[in-house]
Amino acid sequence: MEENKTSMICSKCGVPLEPANLYFSYLKHSFHTEIMRCPKCGMPFIPEELAEGRMSEVEKTLEDK
Repeated sequence: MEENKTSMICSKCGVPLEPANLYFSYLKHSFHTEIMRCPKCGMPFIPEELAEGRMSEVEKTLEDK
């Protein structure tokens, strides 16, 4: 995905990404969150904050058990 100053554009389709509420599953834990996704091909853009933050929360929860 390429980032434009006004919006993010799908590098495959060339169309602006749109917000989408998606379901994620990681290490047997699941959650919903809104992220940007291509309306044409469905490719999601996973921001670094989600990948590092939310996934780290799941890992920490498992470590605490």
